[in-house]
Amino acid sequence: MKLIIASNNQHKISEIKAILQGFFSDICSLKEAGIDHETVEDGATFAENAMKKAREIAEISHAYALADDSGLCVDALDGAPGIYSARFAGEHGNDQKNNELLLKKLQDSKNRAAHYVCSVALVAPNGKSLTAEGILSGEIAWAPRGAGGFGYDPLFLIQDLGKTAAELSAAQKNAISHRAKALEKLQKKLKEAPEFLKQQG
Repeated sequence: MKLIIASNNQHKISEIKAILQGFFSDICSLKEAGIDHETVEDGATFAENAMKKAREIAEISHAYALADDSGLCVDALDGAPGIYSARFAGEHGNDQKNNELLLKKLQDSKNRAAHYVCSVALVAPNGKSLTAEGILSGEIAWAPRGAGGFGYDPLFLIQDLGKTAAELSAAQKNAISHRAKALEKLQKKLKEAPEFLKQQG
């Protein structure tokens, strides 16, 4: 059974494969599936964007499609950057500029509380869907730390560990990440509803 991940991000693909490989015999990225398609992410929430991406790929491929949308929500910024996390500083995917802007906006704030959110959507060939959400709580450090991870990881401090997400190994991060939590919830739903994996287009 084939699952197409609506992404070409290798970090995401590796994590998703590790958690969902027991349910699908073939898990591939958009590129591996030969699909050149970019969804316009104009939803108002992470969940809306994830569902839109998954639904479009399921319709194009007539296969199961999984998409996620994730980002950072900072309490002192009323939940920003939120769904605009990847383009917070204006240029999509410029991690350094995004982190610099975040620190600038928080330079006078003692409230550093923040959380990562990940919404995942799995759409079957016939259009039926399952969704799940995961949250990782932390706070924003005063300066970047660590060379691993991506996005806001060098600034995202996990209090229980005393480390930023960028100071964790890939295995450590994958075990506790917002994406891992969302995928584990999705995995549980699949186990509880095995008929979902028998849907046809």
